[in-house]
Amino acid sequence: MEKAYRYRFYPTVEQENLLRRTMGCTRLVYNKALAARTEAWYERQERVGYRETSSMLTSWKKEEELDFLNEVSCVPLQQGLRHLQRAFTNFFGGRAKYPNFKKKHNGGSAEFTKSAFRWKNGQVFLAKCNDPLPIRWSKQIPASCVLSTITVKLTTAGRWYVSILVDDYTLKPLPKTNKTIGLDVGISSLIATSDGNKIANPKHFKQLRKKLKRKQKALAKKQKGSRNREKARVQLARVHAQIVDVRKDFLHKLTTQIIRENQTIVVEDLAIKNMVKNHKLALAISDASWGELIRQLSYKCQWYGREFVKIDRWFPSSKRCGNCCHIVEKLPLNIREWECPKCGANHDRDINAGKNILAAGLAVSVCGATVRPEQSKSVRAGAMKQKPNR
Repeated sequence: MEKAYRYRFYPTVEQENLLRRTMGCTRLVYNKALAARTEAWYERQERVGYRETSSMLTSWKKEEELDFLNEVSCVPLQQGLRHLQRAFTNFFGGRAKYPNFKKKHNGGSAEFTKSAFRWKNGQVFLAKCNDPLPIRWSKQIPASCVLSTITVKLTTAGRWYVSILVDDYTLKPLPKTNKTIGLDVGISSLIATSDGNKIANPKHFKQLRKKLKRKQKALAKKQKGSRNREKARVQLARVHAQIVDVRKDFLHKLTTQIIRENQTIVVEDLAIKNMVKNHKLALAISDASWGELIRQLSYKCQWYGREFVKIDRWFPSSKRCGNCCHIVEKLPLNIREWECPKCGANHDRDINAGKNILAAGLAVSVCGATVRPEQSKSVRAGAMKQKPNR
C-alpha cells in the first residue's frame, strides 16, 4: 500500500539556492512545453505529446540562453513534463480544466524519483546536493518501507516541506467490529450520524476571517513591487496556511476516530463542484470541506480494511421517512425538524437522513441493490424495447 509522509525542513543557504533554481527551471520547462503544445494545436492542429516535449527539452538545454537548465537535476524537469501530460489526459477525459501556466508567487515543487535521491542512515540526499536535508522527523518511517519518490515543495507562506512516498508493508487491517454508520454531511452540523449523534462544524474560516481581512487590507495599501508588499503578502499567506492547518488537523482526527469505531461507513456521493456554484452557500460549503472529509475516509478505509460505501447523490435521504419510507414532495433547508404526514413520526432532518443513508448503503453492500429502483426499471424497459430491433 502506498503511503506518503510529509515533513517540514529548514534548508541551508546553499540548499535553498539549489532548490529554488530547480523549481524555477521546472516551472520554466512546464510553461514552455504548455505554450508549445497550445500553439501547435491552435495554429497547425497538431497534437504534441510527452515524447515531443522531451525532445524539445533536449534542444532547449543546448541553447545558450537556457544553458542554466544543465545546472540542476534533469529528473524534476522530466517529471514536470509527465505532470503536464497527466494534466492534458485529465482535460481530454473531462476530469479537469485546461492546464494553466505556473506562477512564481505560488511557490513551487520539484519531484525526485529513485535515480535522483539517496536514502542513507535515515537521511535524504538529493541530486547535486552533498548535505542531507535537515528534516524535522515528526514521525519515523518504518524500516521495511521502500522509498518511491520525494517531492520538495515551497508554499506561498515561505515554508519548505518534503513529501516522501513509500511502499508501506506495515499497514495492517484493524480488528473487525460489528458497528455500521451512515454519515450525513451538513453546514450547521458537519456530520449527523445514523446513531443519533451530531458533530458541530468548527467553521475555521469564520474564526480567522477578521484577521484575514486585516491582512488583505494591509496588502492592498502597499505599493506594487516594494519589499513591504512582499512582506504583507507573506503575512497574508501565513493566515491562509493557518486556516488550512487547523482544518486538516480537525478532519484527520475526526476521520481516524470514525474509522477505528466502525466497520462499514456509508456516505452520499455529493456533486460538490455543482453545489458551490450557489453563491449563498459556496463559502460555507468550502469551509466545511466535505470533499476532503470523504477523501480521507476513502483512503483510510483502504488502509485499515474497512468497507466504504457511496450511495447515489439523487437518493432522497432527507425527504424520506425512516419509519414508513414515505417521501415528502418538498422540504426546504430552513426546516430542520418535520413530521411525516403518513405515519406521524417526528424526525430530525439530519439524523433521519443519516439513518436512510445507512439503510441504502447496507442494501447496496449486501445485495448490490440500487437506491433508485424507478431509474433501474426505466433502463430495463428501454433495453427491452430496443431488443427486437437488433
